[in-house]
Amino acid sequence: MAKKQRRSLFSIIFGNKPAAPPGMATQLRMLNGYSPVFTAFGQEAYDSDDVRAAVDAIARNVAKLHPKHIRKDATGAIANVSDNIQNLLEMQPNPYMDTYTFLYKVTTQLFMQNNAFIYVQYDSMGNVQGLYPIPFSNIQLIESGGIVYAKFSFTGGDNVTVEYTQLIHLRRFFYRNDLYGEQNMQALGQTLDTINTANQGIANAVKSSNALRGILKSQNMLKPEDLRKKQQAFISDYMTISDGASGVAAMDNTTDYQELNSQPQQVNAITMKFLSDKVCRYFGVAPEIITSSYTENQWNAFYESTIEPVAIQMSLQFTSALFSNREQQFGNQIIFEANRLEYASASTKIQLVQNAFQIGLFTYNEMREIFNMAPLPGDDGDKRIVSLNFIDAKKANKYQVGEDDTGQPEDLNNPMQEGDDQNAQT
Repeated sequence: MAKKQRRSLFSIIFGNKPAAPPGMATQLRMLNGYSPVFTAFGQEAYDSDDVRAAVDAIARNVAKLHPKHIRKDATGAIANVSDNIQNLLEMQPNPYMDTYTFLYKVTTQLFMQNNAFIYVQYDSMGNVQGLYPIPFSNIQLIESGGIVYAKFSFTGGDNVTVEYTQLIHLRRFFYRNDLYGEQNMQALGQTLDTINTANQGIANAVKSSNALRGILKSQNMLKPEDLRKKQQAFISDYMTISDGASGVAAMDNTTDYQELNSQPQQVNAITMKFLSDKVCRYFGVAPEIITSSYTENQWNAFYESTIEPVAIQMSLQFTSALFSNREQQFGNQIIFEANRLEYASASTKIQLVQNAFQIGLFTYNEMREIFNMAPLPGDDGDKRIVSLNFIDAKKANKYQVGEDDTGQPEDLNNPMQEGDDQNAQT
């Protein structure tokens, strides 16, 4: 039987791309003098349960956004586009991830490293074939022939170099470096160290409370080895829980035991909450969001301050990477939408539908979607209904006081009024 040839995921994604660009390559010079090298650091922070809970709350909500390929014409009208890019974004950006998993991983990388890179894979015809988050360990920006390249290094020892324009680059805390977002640990490291020390103190306090500590005194002069034997016998009888141990020791008047009472100091609950809340504030997540006990207003604040900025940045970056300048001029865009009404209270939904229904803002199906109901069959669900109690604002005077658009009184005895000529002729 022929031996199966194993192929790495690295070669499946990047193929035979060279590890270095053609020609003479040099490090890209930064305007501020910073090195164009970024080393991924954040695995240790992700081991913290506070950090992981905060980042998970953001990632799983960003992952619920709906990516759409739209085209906006000169009048501002928007049409959904159903093509290969839409299929990739909506269902499966690459063979190994669905859209939810893809967005979750990208968001986690963004908040843990403040940089997230997505490699855009093309087929031989230049069509987008896949989108892959890059789990790099090190990236270096280099320049050759006026083109900027990104050289990625991976923990497995592989290297690959791709054009920077072939990447979707998301970032946070974008300040000192010209192209990279800054790392978390410089700002967050001290807080995490304090939380870790406090957790260890709690664990040690629990262990100490269950341990018997004291001094065993012998009234006689004993050799060191005899003293150790007596100590071990005391420990075996009093302090060791085993199948053969009775828990009762027999002592004569030559031995005296003096117990040592130690009260280990623990961090109080208020301080622990303060430290945990610092982590939440750093990532822009309220504790109620993490515990899913939020109110409607708390959710809206979280969406507008944390989720929406990510959605806007992704929309701009995906549009820039997936469409040429000419395609963008024709109105092609990628947007990330969220149905925020899913998190509204029932009373808010009912009030909104009642008010919006009268002016034709929603179709039947759009209103049913707000209440998580299935769409109506056929074309009935796409109908809009408006109230006859509303009129064109320009014609309000005509209907109310009999004046035309110029403010002059109408001749009510003349059936041929301005604006009715065409109807009369018809």
